[in-house]
Amino acid sequence: MARRQRGRVLDGVLLLDKGEGLSSNHALQRARRAMDARKAGHTGTLDPFATGLLVCCFGKATKISGLLLDADKAYEAELTFGAETDSGDLTGTVVATAELPEGGADKEAVQQVLQEFLGEIQQIPPMYSALKRDGKPLYEYARQGIELERPPRTVTIHSIELLSCEGNTARIAVECSKGTYIRTLAQDIGQRLGYRAHLTALRRTAVGPFLLEKAVTLDTIQDSEEPESLLIGLADLPETLRPANLNLKETL
Repeated sequence: MARRQRGRVLDGVLLLDKGEGLSSNHALQRARRAMDARKAGHTGTLDPFATGLLVCCFGKATKISGLLLDADKAYEAELTFGAETDSGDLTGTVVATAELPEGGADKEAVQQVLQEFLGEIQQIPPMYSALKRDGKPLYEYARQGIELERPPRTVTIHSIELLSCEGNTARIAVECSKGTYIRTLAQDIGQRLGYRAHLTALRRTAVGPFLLEKAVTLDTIQDSEEPESLLIGLADLPETLRPANLNLKETL
């Protein structure tokens, strides 16, 4: 006898503002349970310490997941200078330090270095990542103290803007291609400056055509009497993303 599937059949896209401390899958599952939905998936992982836009696809909308994984992304990030960590962010162990100029980071120097990262750049993926080697995620090797050689990958920084720079902290806005690691970008910026750096905050503000300003929190979903009303219906998606119109060979 076939096992009965639980949950309602819901089709659409949820723009979720993921909170700090949750894994992307945990956030997705909480949203799915709040909607009592049968089938759902997200379109690009955010680290637990990161916040912001997590695009969740329900039912027939899961057909667009691959396109959104390949879509450009936008972030706001906070870099702290003076120390580099093994993970590239505040969750890691400090592996290198550097002295900053008296009075803190030189704003003009930071601004100039940021422009050096515009366009196509080469990034070496971090060891603390879900990329796999011999079927095992790199982060499992990293936790054992093993560092493997990783070939650089080409990614594109479409825009990078300095939002603020004070003391040992800078905030930047980045628009980039898929596969870009903002943690690695922070490390590379710090090394280029001679300051060393790691991420202390990260917020995703856009995925393809979807913007954070349209997103809702888990609390909003859980408090709603009709949480399914928060979904973007298939007919209301951008024309190129409507499942009925998709040519899966096309990309965003």
